[in-house]
Amino acid sequence: MTTSNRDVETAAAPQAAPPERPSNFIRDIILEDLKINKYNGRVQTRFPPEPNGYLHIGHAKSICLNFGLAAEFGGHTNLRFDDTNPEKEEQEYVDSIIADVRWLGFEWDGLYYASDYFDQLHEWAVQLIQAVKAYVCDLTAEEVRQYRGSLTEPGKESPYRDRSVAENLDLFARMRAGEFPDGSRTLRAKIDMASPNLNLRDPVMYRILHAEHHRTGDKWCIYPMYDFAHGQSDSIERITHSICTLEFEDHRPLYNWFIEQLGIFPSQQIEFDRLNLTYTLLSKRKLLQLVREGRVRGWDDPRMPTLSGIRRRGYTPQAIRNFCAAIGASKTNGSIELAMLEHFVREDLNKRTLRAMAVLRPLRVVIDNYPEGQVEDLEAVNNPEDAGAGTRKVPFSRVLYIEQDDFREDPPRHFFRLSPGREVRLRGGYFIMCTDVVKDEQTVVEVHCTYDPETRRGNAPDNRKVKATIHWVSAEHAINAEVRLYENLFTTEDPSNVPEGQEFTANLNPNSLEVLTNAKLEPSLASAKPGDRYQFERLGYFSADLDSKPGALVFNRTVPLRDTWAKIEKRDRAK
Repeated sequence: MTTSNRDVETAAAPQAAPPERPSNFIRDIILEDLKINKYNGRVQTRFPPEPNGYLHIGHAKSICLNFGLAAEFGGHTNLRFDDTNPEKEEQEYVDSIIADVRWLGFEWDGLYYASDYFDQLHEWAVQLIQAVKAYVCDLTAEEVRQYRGSLTEPGKESPYRDRSVAENLDLFARMRAGEFPDGSRTLRAKIDMASPNLNLRDPVMYRILHAEHHRTGDKWCIYPMYDFAHGQSDSIERITHSICTLEFEDHRPLYNWFIEQLGIFPSQQIEFDRLNLTYTLLSKRKLLQLVREGRVRGWDDPRMPTLSGIRRRGYTPQAIRNFCAAIGASKTNGSIELAMLEHFVREDLNKRTLRAMAVLRPLRVVIDNYPEGQVEDLEAVNNPEDAGAGTRKVPFSRVLYIEQDDFREDPPRHFFRLSPGREVRLRGGYFIMCTDVVKDEQTVVEVHCTYDPETRRGNAPDNRKVKATIHWVSAEHAINAEVRLYENLFTTEDPSNVPEGQEFTANLNPNSLEVLTNAKLEPSLASAKPGDRYQFERLGYFSADLDSKPGALVFNRTVPLRDTWAKIEKRDRAK
C-alpha cells in the first residue's frame, strides 16, 4: 500500500473542553475515547453519501452529526462519495451533494471518493485470497440466495469454496481482465455459512460489471461491494468514528472482520436512528421514481424532501440545523412529526424575514368617501422581531384588494371580518365599514365601503374597538405575481404503508400544489430576487422561486402561519 500524509497517525493538540449541552450516546463514546486516548486524542468523522440521487432531509441529520461532533471536539470531517455502483451514479448527483452540504453551512477537510481506493481495495482482495480468506464463486445470484439459508436455518457452503489459492488468483485476475460476462462469477469472503448473522455467510466482495464509471471510465469491470469498500475506505482515511444509521448495525461484525483480517487502522462503526418524518418518504429509490414518472417537477420540486427541494421552497439552513440538534440521536428508530420541522422553520423565518402585504385571491374594495386620485404613504414595520430592519412606505388609495376569505356577505357565527354593516381595521391603515356589495350573478366581485379618516394608523379617537384586522394592497400600485401553494406530497402519515398490490404512489396527494396566477403584491416586492424570503402578513412565509424574474414574479409558500379561523370553520362545519 502506498503511504500518504493522511495515513500517518499523529497526536493531536490537547482538546478544549466541549461546551455544555444535552448528551447523546455518540458524544459519550467520543468522550470516553478521548479520556483513554484511544486515537491519540483525534476525532475524525466522514459523511459518505452514494452519488445515486439527491440528498434529502434524512441526510441532513447525518451531516449535522458528523460535522457537528467533529467540530465540537476540535476534529475533522471528510466528504467521501461511496461510488462503487457505476450503473446508478452520476456526476450530477456529486455536484448536487457538494452544493447541499455547503448550503447547510459545512465545509469538509478532505474530499474523497471510494473510487480513489479501487487499486488498494483490489490489492487487499488479493491479500485475502492468498490468506485463504476469499474465493471465486460461480454460483448465480439466485443460487447464492438459496445457499445462504435463513434466520432459522444455516446456509450451505458453495461447491467452489475450496478452490486452491492458485485457481482463485487466476480466476480473479481473469475477472478483472474482462474475460467473463456480468454476473457469471463473484469474489466472496470465506467466513462462516452457519453464522447467526447472515452478513457473515460468505458475503460477496466483488461482482463483474462491465459499466462505465463516472470517474474511472472503463478501467475496471469488477467493482467492490459496499461492505468491502466502506470500512476499508474509513481505515485509509483514519476515520475514528464512522457514524452510520441503524440498518448497518448487523453489518458491523463484517466491517470489523475485514479490518482485522487485513491488519489495518481500526476505524469503529457507530449506529444511530435514521430520521423518519410523517407524511414524507425518505427513500432515494422512490424519490427517483417520482422524478422519472413526472409526478413532481424534478429533484428540486418544493414538495420533495430533498435538500434542494426544501431550499427552493424557502427553508433556511439554520432551521434545518436547529431541527437536527433538537431531535438528537438515539438507538431506537421512531417517527418525527412533520409539524416539528415546520415549527423550526417558522421560528427561524420569524426572526429573519421582512414583512410584506400580499393578497392571493383578490377581492376589489372601493372606499367611496376616500378622495379620488389621493395616495398616502403609510409607514409599516419591516420586522417587529428585528429593530434594525427599519420601516417601509406602503401606498394607500381609494381602491384596494383584500382576500376573498376576509369577506362574507352572510357571515357565519364566529366570523368577525368584513361583512355588510360591520367595521374592521385595515392593517396599518384605517377603519372601514362595508356599505354595499356588487355581484356578478351569485359571485361577489366588488365591495363598497366607507372609511373613518380619524382612524389613521388603525386607532379610533373614541377608543371604539373592532374585532378583526385584515391586510390589503392598493389596486393602483399592486404587482401581479404567481403564487404556488404547497401541501403535503402524501395524504397519509406513513406513505409507504399501502394495501397489498398497490404502489406507494397510491398515497400521493392530488392537491399537493395549487397555483394562483392573479396574486397582488405590495410594490416593495418588485425587486425580489430568487431565494428572497418574506412573511406575507397573515398568510405565511414565502420565497421567490427560481422561475421568478422582474415583471413576472413567482413565489412559493414555504410554510403557512397558524390559522385559528380555519380550525374554527372546520369545527363548525363538522357540527
